[in-house]
Amino acid sequence: MEFQTKIILLSLAVSFVVALMVIPILKKLKVGQLERKEGPQSHLKKQGTPTMGGIIMIITILIVGIFMCMDYYREEDLSQKQIAINLIPLIGATIGFGIIGLIDDLKKLIGKNTEGLKPAYKMLGLLIVSVGFSLCLTQLLNIGTDIYIPFFKTSILLPIWLYIPFAVLVMLATTNAINLTDGIDGLSTSITAIILTALTVIGIILGIKEITVFGSILIGTCLGFLLFNLHPAKVMMGDTGSLLLGGAIASMALYLKMPLLLIVMALIPVIETLSVMIQVRHFKRTGKRVFKMTPIHHHFELSGWKENKIVSVFSLITLICCSIALMGI
Repeated sequence: MEFQTKIILLSLAVSFVVALMVIPILKKLKVGQLERKEGPQSHLKKQGTPTMGGIIMIITILIVGIFMCMDYYREEDLSQKQIAINLIPLIGATIGFGIIGLIDDLKKLIGKNTEGLKPAYKMLGLLIVSVGFSLCLTQLLNIGTDIYIPFFKTSILLPIWLYIPFAVLVMLATTNAINLTDGIDGLSTSITAIILTALTVIGIILGIKEITVFGSILIGTCLGFLLFNLHPAKVMMGDTGSLLLGGAIASMALYLKMPLLLIVMALIPVIETLSVMIQVRHFKRTGKRVFKMTPIHHHFELSGWKENKIVSVFSLITLICCSIALMGI
């Protein structure tokens, strides 16, 4: 654990320093949050808060990730060199999703609206990264196409033609779910940090060093960012951060061959996504709303819950879900 702690602390320190440099630049460039008029009225006061804070995560992951890759690649032991090689796809996919989010955020800011990239273009970008990562896992790293069935403690082997679409679906669904969860100061960062910790623990248990290293980098990055993202937030992550974090979670789960565990671990993001689907479907059929507003964290917000309470309760639920998930491996 000492090894993982050092990486977490290193990433936290780098994230903190990068944030101190990036946030003033974002303020100077007037890269401010654009709140939806139909959103909670209490959020209008957040208008102008620096956004695209996911850039802090991208820079931190690149700095610490490259440092760790170089450190392992310098080793004479071939198994240590392989860890460096295996880290590259994980880092690449995560940064790839972050860049798509960055383009989306820039589009919103340049156009001075909350629309961003056209859904088709955004989906195409996410699809390209997802397919690329899936092919890398199966064709370059040769980790296999078997999927672990949690709690039953068995695995099923999928044919390659079925595994690729399944892996792509996992990545698209996860990034979308984390993106929807990002709507309250510190919510998405806190929940993601807990899920990443659980996935890293699995990596430690199974002795998968690259997951342990990558997960530790992400945990430290989230904790450093969270210092500036807790209510009242000094910076918002934007789609740059939410898509990056969603991609990171999905990449780790697929690498571990345990994407089905995300149904339990990421219960809050799953519920956030379902709340939107239910609301849209019900409104189209009846013209009435099931929730006061979706994603569901806004429903609780409009019901009188303070932002800090929502973050605390949702994080506690995620912690419990991750503990249950760990019992299923």
